[in-house]
Amino acid sequence: MTRLSVNLNKVALLRNSRGGGEPDVIRAAEVCLDAGAHGLTVHPRPDARHARTDDVLALAALCRRRGVEFNLEGNPFAPPRDGYPGFLALCELARPDQATLVPDDDAQLTSDHGFDFARDAARLRAPVTTLRELGCRVSLFADAGADVEHAAAIGVERIELYTGPYAEGHARGDAAALAPFVDSAGRARSAGLGVNAGHDLNQENLGPFLAAVPAVLEVSIGHALIGEALYDGLATTVARYVRIVGG
Repeated sequence: MTRLSVNLNKVALLRNSRGGGEPDVIRAAEVCLDAGAHGLTVHPRPDARHARTDDVLALAALCRRRGVEFNLEGNPFAPPRDGYPGFLALCELARPDQATLVPDDDAQLTSDHGFDFARDAARLRAPVTTLRELGCRVSLFADAGADVEHAAAIGVERIELYTGPYAEGHARGDAAALAPFVDSAGRARSAGLGVNAGHDLNQENLGPFLAAVPAVLEVSIGHALIGEALYDGLATTVARYVRIVGG
């Protein structure tokens, strides 16, 4: 079964746009878990525009209490900043079940590409080792078609396929958009890697993706899910996603 991890960044972004504590990220997390979500994700950035360090620690504690997985995303090379201790230091504090490394920089509104493993593998080896010593499963954000064999060689356990191009192709009715993901997932599994997926997945395109790309272990979904929840309610929307992934 594919597991659903709900990304709560957009809840934090809405809260930060006004200040104060509403909407409450932890309350939203509880609603998601009560509706059947298998885990929670946040991607705190150094500028603290959405999830903050205090959110990360509170969500980590909640996931431990509820016995579900906490996935923390971030750039392992982003320097510390006021209120943000750096990704590796934050993982040491929060001890997430999974650390997903993403090659974002501060100027990016959202993650929009994976690592170039042939170029980045040697540099990634040290943070991967550190995270595994902390007890974190390590996943690397990857484009379809990337040299995933290089990721396996540095000790990571999973890749997360960046599904933005698939979502764009699905919206155009381009059936060929799935092929690179099927191929990359197969090569990842042959290299001993588990496969996660995320970005721009929604209720319309998730089912076809999972049907074509077998054995996806986890999908991390935030932007579309929170947007759909504005119309239909958070618990109802999460429950629909859980049904799609087979939960």
